[in-house]
Amino acid sequence: MAANATIYKANLNIANMDSHYYAEHSLTLAKHPSENDLRLMVRLLAFIFNANEDLVFCKGISQDDEPDLWQKDLSGDIELWIDLGQPDEKRIKKACGRSKKVIIYLYQEGMATSWFKQNQKLLNRFKNLSIVFLNIDGDVEELCERSMNMQANISDGELNLINGESSVSITKVIWKD
Repeated sequence: MAANATIYKANLNIANMDSHYYAEHSLTLAKHPSENDLRLMVRLLAFIFNANEDLVFCKGISQDDEPDLWQKDLSGDIELWIDLGQPDEKRIKKACGRSKKVIIYLYQEGMATSWFKQNQKLLNRFKNLSIVFLNIDGDVEELCERSMNMQANISDGELNLINGESSVSITKVIWKD
């Protein structure tokens, strides 16, 4: 955890009808001083879309050797590596070499589209790499609070995230699978 990190708590009730995963998770997230609310919430969204008991948040921004989230098997091998944003070629190669599956979540449409077009040829070389754009309908930052109690419902690839009276819809758009 980074020095001066702000701690957020999230109690999630996840109902994923697509993968038949139904569970509650009590999560602690450390928000790095250089991280904004949008990126913190996208980390939470990535967790929700890939939720299982072995998926954990890593040191993220403060650590170059680790992804934002990962899932390891019992022997310590990396099953799933999840990064956010637009990583460089070196980081993508490292992730694909160390993990069985890599997912990069993109979330800022203009920058994401430009990055993807620029790197599409490179990205196609990696068979274990998926690129997913999160189309966020609403202001997901409004749901961000130091203590969150959320309901996450996923059906037909669409996530409805509810925190109290506020809700946001998020659709995964697969750019590379």
